[in-house]
Amino acid sequence: MSYITGTGLTPYGKHEGRSSLDLMSMAAQLALDDAGLRRADIDGILCGYSTVSPHIMLATVFAEHFGIKPSYAHAVQVGGATGLAMTMLAHHLVEAGVARHVLVVGGENRLTGQSRDASIQALAQVGHPDYEVPLGPTIPAYYGLVASRYMHDYGVTQQDLAEFAVLMRTHALSHPGAQFHEPISVADVMASKPVALPLKLLDCCPVSDGGAACIVSREPIGDTQVKVRGCAQAHTHQHITAAPALSELGAEIAIAKAREASGLSISDVRYAAVYDSFTITLAMLLEDLGLAGRGEAAAQVRAGYFNRDGAVPLNTHGGLLSYGHCGVGGAMAHLAEAHLQMTGRAGARQVRDATITLLHGDGGVLSSHVSMFLERVR
Repeated sequence: MSYITGTGLTPYGKHEGRSSLDLMSMAAQLALDDAGLRRADIDGILCGYSTVSPHIMLATVFAEHFGIKPSYAHAVQVGGATGLAMTMLAHHLVEAGVARHVLVVGGENRLTGQSRDASIQALAQVGHPDYEVPLGPTIPAYYGLVASRYMHDYGVTQQDLAEFAVLMRTHALSHPGAQFHEPISVADVMASKPVALPLKLLDCCPVSDGGAACIVSREPIGDTQVKVRGCAQAHTHQHITAAPALSELGAEIAIAKAREASGLSISDVRYAAVYDSFTITLAMLLEDLGLAGRGEAAAQVRAGYFNRDGAVPLNTHGGLLSYGHCGVGGAMAHLAEAHLQMTGRAGARQVRDATITLLHGDGGVLSSHVSMFLERVR
C-alpha cells in the first residue's frame, strides 16, 4: 500500500535563466511543502531524464543539487510514460519496505535551454536508426501517420481532432500556471499551420520549461488520503515500423492489468488524467482505455462528457496541449492536478467528485504505457 502525500508543480512556459536542476528543485520543494515533510525525510529519489542536461547519473546529480542523501536513487527513461512509471516504481518501493518517502521528480528547461534544431534532433532519436531516422521524420510526423490511419479506420475527421485541442485550452484558461490562456475554437485549430498532416499546429503540444514532483509514502499524511489502488505497464514496441495494429496497442493491455490489480472498472472512474501530446494521442487513448467507444471520443467531447462539470472531467489543468510539455514533467502535471482535485484544493477548477481517478501515460509513439488508479480513502 502507498499514498501520494504531496505534489508540486511550477508554471509552464518560459523560465529564463533556470536550468533543469533548478526547475526540478522548485517542484520538489513545492511537493515537500505540500506533504509537510523536510528534505531529510526523503530516503528515495526517482528522477526522469532531461534532453537539455543528459547526465548519465541525473538522479544523484539532482540529489546533490537539492541537498538530500537518499538510500535509494534511480533514473528512469520511458518517454512520456516516465512520470507515471516512476510513480509506479515508488509505489512498489515503499510497499517492499525499501524506502519510506520517495521523491519523484521531472523537469526541464526545454524551451529556453535548447535550440529548436537541438530539440528536433534529440526527439528524432525515437526513430529506428536504420529504417526511420535517415528518412528525417519528427515526432509529429510519426503521430501524423498514426492519425491518418486512425482517421481512415474509424471515420474520424480533422474537425473531430480539433475538439480535443479546444477542450484542453478551455480548461487551461482557469489555471494561472498554464502556458496558454487565449481561447481557441475548432476553426482556429483548422486554420493553424500544418505541421504533419493531418495534424495542425494547435493539434500539437508546445515546448515548455517547467518542473513537477510528487512524494509517494508508505503511510498517509494529513486528513485527506490518496492511495495508489493499482497500476500496470505495457511495452509493445519501440519503433513505429515494428508497431502492432492500432487495435492491439499497449494502452488496452496496461488498463486491463491495472483494472485487475485495483479491483476497479472504468465505470468507477470519476476523474481522468490522460496523456495528450497530440490531439490524436488523446482521442486514441480515451478509446483504448474504455472511456469512449471506437471513433466516439470527439462526440463525447462535444456533448460535454469530459468537461469540468461532465460525467468524467478530463485534464482540468489544460493537459500537455495547453498547460505545456517540458518532457518528463509534462505528464507529471496531470498527476499534480489529479491530486489537487482528489484533495478538494483545485479552487475554481474543482470538480464534483474525484474519489476515483484514472491516470494514463504514453511514451514514444504509443510505445510504452502506464495505467494507474488512485483512490481518495478519506
